[in-house]
Amino acid sequence: MAEIVAGAAAALTCGRCWATLKGTVYEVRAGSGRLARCLPCALMHLPLVARSLTIALIVGTILTAINQGNVIVQGDATLALAWKIPLTYAVPYCVATAGAILNARSKTAPTGGLD
Repeated sequence: MAEIVAGAAAALTCGRCWATLKGTVYEVRAGSGRLARCLPCALMHLPLVARSLTIALIVGTILTAINQGNVIVQGDATLALAWKIPLTYAVPYCVATAGAILNARSKTAPTGGLD
């Protein structure tokens, strides 16, 4: 895997799919170093997915209990809950993932290194 080296003369490539990275690079931690990734590969980085899923489970459960808890406890669940509850979990997953991706984003320098 290609480690990110600031000021490197060679063009950066994705550490997973080996695509040439132009413009925006997403830095992911791997062991003690950082790897450059393209957006699709950064979104599939297992530590990011696991962290986002954990956040979604915690926040989604709290929000479901707040918003739909009385309906579920009373047994008056309607078909509308079949789409409301999954969305309640999907929103924190998307927010956590977007935050992580935006935090990992960096621009490549004209020489191929990172700013």
